[in-house]
Amino acid sequence: MIHRTGTAVQAESTQEPQIASWQAQLAAAALTPQQLAARLDLPATAVQDAAGAAGQFALRVPEAFLRRMQPGNPRDPLLLQVLPSAAELTPHPGYSADPLGETDSNPVQGLIHKYHGRVLLIASGGCAINCRYCFRRHFPYSDNQLGPEQWRQVMTYLAADPSIEEVILSGGDPLATPDARLGRMMDELQELPHLKRLRLHTRLPVVIPDRITPELLQRLAASPLQTVMVVHINHANELDAPLRSALAKIRETGTTLLNQTVLLRGINDGLAPLKQLSEQLFEAGVLPYYLHLLDPVAGAAHFAVTEDSARRLAGALADNLPGYLVPRLVCERAGASAKVPLTPILSENGA
Repeated sequence: MIHRTGTAVQAESTQEPQIASWQAQLAAAALTPQQLAARLDLPATAVQDAAGAAGQFALRVPEAFLRRMQPGNPRDPLLLQVLPSAAELTPHPGYSADPLGETDSNPVQGLIHKYHGRVLLIASGGCAINCRYCFRRHFPYSDNQLGPEQWRQVMTYLAADPSIEEVILSGGDPLATPDARLGRMMDELQELPHLKRLRLHTRLPVVIPDRITPELLQRLAASPLQTVMVVHINHANELDAPLRSALAKIRETGTTLLNQTVLLRGINDGLAPLKQLSEQLFEAGVLPYYLHLLDPVAGAAHFAVTEDSARRLAGALADNLPGYLVPRLVCERAGASAKVPLTPILSENGA
């Protein structure tokens, strides 16, 4: 209906700069450690050991996310998620390039099928931001590109398995995909009679809120499938006004909004930051969903929080928040049939 009146067309055309804006921000996101230090007024010592790690896994952070960091603070919790460190270059036993065994569950190029009833599609190999703890930082994206032929194979695979009721668009980041291509994928997927839900796992709205375009919102609102968007927010400082506005627009489409957080040492591994995050997520209309133990990916061991500490933190959250604000503490293990829940350790006086 938006195409049937001159007024609507004119209103749509006024949004063109917004589309260009998020794409321009994405294109300009790559920075060197030195540029990052200059932008945030950090001492040179804050990035002196970043070059080696950045050479192996590039630094990428857009301006919209940089604006939420505190200038002059080398321990800013958002900065620490994206700043390369020499610690990434130290090998650790048990940490690998494929910690979740995804290459063993990759029957068709661009498709990962690990769990019953749902599959994951690598909609895009690109991300708006390179989080240093990313469990797919070594993933073979070049071997999993969804060109026309690969997409036909994916659709054939999905059509042949009526037990698949949910498709998860992931990456990289599925919202790094242009709206037109994303819309074509959604159109074809919704033709599968056994498909009920479409889930998108994304950090792009968090990093560049302008990514939530009118075209994307229309696609979500018009989908006959139940749509779920799982955003990745690790700290309450990420929830600025533009992001809250973007999340409100997504909610208006009828899309369920969930959040998953990775427990990261020195960033959010305390009761106060996790409690604040859950409360602010709920205020923004997002339900805390998962609190993930770090996946043991090579290069991220310095972020690890022990399982015992994680269980005590989850217990402290349960002691201090109503149940609907307590995310499920989980870890993911290669070969498991689902995410593995970890039981919180409650205090003796917990309510």
